[in-house]
Amino acid sequence: MTRPIKNKRELLKDPIHFVSLGFGTGLAPKAPGTFGTLPALVLVWLFAPLGVSAYVGVVVLFTLLGIYLCGATAKAMGEHDAPAIVWDEIAGFMIAMIAVPVSAWSLLVAFLLFRFFDIVKPWPIRWFDRKVDGGLGIMLDDVIAGLFTLVIMHLLLIYGVFA
Repeated sequence: MTRPIKNKRELLKDPIHFVSLGFGTGLAPKAPGTFGTLPALVLVWLFAPLGVSAYVGVVVLFTLLGIYLCGATAKAMGEHDAPAIVWDEIAGFMIAMIAVPVSAWSLLVAFLLFRFFDIVKPWPIRWFDRKVDGGLGIMLDDVIAGLFTLVIMHLLLIYGVFA
């Protein structure tokens, strides 16, 4: 068994860990999950113009890839769901923006809602966070937080908030 890597900056040299650490944003000393979600704003802005089907394909790919990435980095760190691992936040936020028109306002509202669900972890998010291990467990609570946010964003769309 390999020794856990304690110097998190060393992880940035490995492409797998670089991505799972949110391109380094997960190493923020305070609120790494919040800072780690920021790259998702750019990714949403880049991929949303591809159309809903292509965007969903990217989100599914990023989510499935995240199971491996987050699991590998957690193993390298010797810590399940270390706060520095933020690819789950990136994928979760991208889920929150499926078929939502991208604007500064929609990104801000989705960001605040997603961070709320990710931090507070209402049922069933907290249950999955505690019961599922490995890369899947790291990803699953953020996927559900993203789905909660997605539902609210679409309700806001129906009521014309983002018209």
